[in-house]
Amino acid sequence: MRRRKGRFAGQWGGNVNPVLEPLFKTVRATHPKADLRLIERAYEVAAYYHRDQKRKSGDPYITHPLAVATILAELGTDDETLCAALLHDTVEDTAYSLEELRADFGPNIALLVDGVTKLDKVKFGDAAQAETVRKMVVAMSRDIRVLVIKLADRLHNMRTMRYLPPHKREQKSRETLEIFAPLAHRLGMNTIKWELEDLAFVMLYPKRYAEISRMVSERAPRRDLFLQEVIEEVSADLREAKIRATVKGRPKHYYSIYQKMIARDVAFDDIYDLVGIRVLVDTVRDCYAALGTIHARWNPVPGRFKDYIAMPKFNMYQSLHTTVIGPGGKPVELQIRTRAMHHRAEYGVAAHWKYKEEMNSGGGKIKPVSDMAWLRQLLDWQKETSDPGEFLESLRFDLSVSEVYVFTPRGQVIALPEGATPVDFAYAVHTEVGHRCIGARVNGRLVPLESRLGNGDTVEIFTSKSPDAGPSRDWLKFVKSGRARNKIRQWFSKERRETAIEAGKEAIGRAMRKQGLPLQRMMSGEALLALARDLRYPDVSALYAAVGESHVSAQSVVQKLVQSLGGVEGAEEDIAEASVPTRMAGRGRSRSGGTHNAGVIVAGDPDVWVRLSRCCTPVPGDEIIGFVTRGHGVSVHRDTCPNIVQLKEQSDRLVEVSWSPGDDSVFLVAIQVEALDRPRLLSDVTRTLSDQHVNILSASVTTSRDRVAISKFTFEMGDPKHLGHVLKAVRGVHGVYDVYRVSGAGS
Repeated sequence: MRRRKGRFAGQWGGNVNPVLEPLFKTVRATHPKADLRLIERAYEVAAYYHRDQKRKSGDPYITHPLAVATILAELGTDDETLCAALLHDTVEDTAYSLEELRADFGPNIALLVDGVTKLDKVKFGDAAQAETVRKMVVAMSRDIRVLVIKLADRLHNMRTMRYLPPHKREQKSRETLEIFAPLAHRLGMNTIKWELEDLAFVMLYPKRYAEISRMVSERAPRRDLFLQEVIEEVSADLREAKIRATVKGRPKHYYSIYQKMIARDVAFDDIYDLVGIRVLVDTVRDCYAALGTIHARWNPVPGRFKDYIAMPKFNMYQSLHTTVIGPGGKPVELQIRTRAMHHRAEYGVAAHWKYKEEMNSGGGKIKPVSDMAWLRQLLDWQKETSDPGEFLESLRFDLSVSEVYVFTPRGQVIALPEGATPVDFAYAVHTEVGHRCIGARVNGRLVPLESRLGNGDTVEIFTSKSPDAGPSRDWLKFVKSGRARNKIRQWFSKERRETAIEAGKEAIGRAMRKQGLPLQRMMSGEALLALARDLRYPDVSALYAAVGESHVSAQSVVQKLVQSLGGVEGAEEDIAEASVPTRMAGRGRSRSGGTHNAGVIVAGDPDVWVRLSRCCTPVPGDEIIGFVTRGHGVSVHRDTCPNIVQLKEQSDRLVEVSWSPGDDSVFLVAIQVEALDRPRLLSDVTRTLSDQHVNILSASVTTSRDRVAISKFTFEMGDPKHLGHVLKAVRGVHGVYDVYRVSGAGS
């Protein structure tokens, strides 16, 4: 085994391999004591074993481990981590065994490579995602560098994602946003987190990304002038106070702008116009001195000052945050920190070893990584949580959540989300304390369980001794922490899910029978599954359970189902076409239906009554097909209409039809507009449509939780060729990132 060392000993009498020179240059700058011979040997072993492998891009495979090692070198990691990064795929993908690696490079590097290999073997799926995270937590508790390597590996894969097929790109990007970016955040590795988020964002939502990018570039020149003015004034004040400082603007990351729009529920302008400044100084004393100097010039905004130096965040982050009313009455956000704090804020635990060495050599003390509060908390969750999905949920974080710090009666500090209640506190102490909570005392006074806790409150929880004690469903209305919410939901879902599904199914069935709708057909088709997904439920069972638990009413589900089939008339027509007798046949006809103005003739019988179907709103230019209905003449559908699949089963009722639009023909068109939500969006789009001289018949807008407004408009047009101009005009509205014609004029 040892013989291999000789084979890969490198040419240290001669020159360094030129491929490694960029990596070594970075290592010398960030980690001068690193063993470069060891790193070169690791590269040569990896290059030898990966020699016949290629990446999807066509590049030699060794380019990937080398890129991962370079990312880690930029973060300032130690030489063992760099060697493990170079070798991280050898054991899994080549003939090189773990035993050989241990003999060649020692137990520490072997442990790191083994940890990364085990993570790679876990397959991703809905529950497996959480199981992966769980394994990561176990790996972290042994050696956190395993996860640091894995994050760098994912970052390089995201940078080269364009070579993968679309479904793989989407899957990897979703994993990145849901698992890897939050873990980078928990590790304090902000540079990695931001890049991962932006790369995944552009891959998953290219149109939203492009719209935010366009809005940023439009406003950049005006904003940069204001930023420069603020930087010059702050720098001058600090020079006068004899504080050595670097003052610069904070970079804006597109995904974080988007997340803040969602989290704070505000429009783009309100976030983007808030100027961010970072002040770096030498010492903690200078941080507070700089804060005083800035507050002497501009008034601080009450309630916006946070001292993360005295009370660091869970991921070692330290900084002073303040918002002041700057020049021209515009708010300015400032972060004030030492250079060491800044390094830790950017690189998190990846910078930890560097500081450990510095502190040890200076005789100081630093907390070991395993003592980080959040890691202990994750390990506790992992031990007590049997449901992997719930474990993953407890890992996710919300960018908007500010923290309040409260005390147990014994003086232990517990961080909770802003607006947290005694119930959140009880679950933060222990799950059982949460389940059995019946009352609370805050600062010595009895308070209701829904009271909001403030910084510095001392909280005491009263628990029930009853064996049947459990949480109340009402708590879900006011708890703020994901942990408390998950625990309460878990309690109820275990107890009552089956009952709720049955009750929900029954309620939907009753509501349909009441309206005389075809129960079997409407509840067995794709429509119900599509509706469940639209309402953000993973499957139909979850939708039934939500109805059974009164989260959503059966009536609204039926209403939405009817709308998805093209509104009441569309559903009506659907029923007629499925040979189900309808009670509503005598109701009013579509404005675009009629004998002469439909613009369609039936082969062999030009006088038959023709109506354009509302479920797919065909217009001249579309391929169309006719269907002889009972009592409704011929209904005309696009040949891509989902309903046609079922109608084709009755081929004897299908007829050939062709377009023959006249001057008086009027056509219904339905379009969908997707935009980043903002005030006056609907009125701006409506005005633009009116400017295009179309007659709007209906408009609806729904706003999702992710700040996306989806508007549907149905309007009449005489000449469908004009539609291209209409779509182009709407696409030019501020915030709109997509607009397209849809099949269906329902709301």
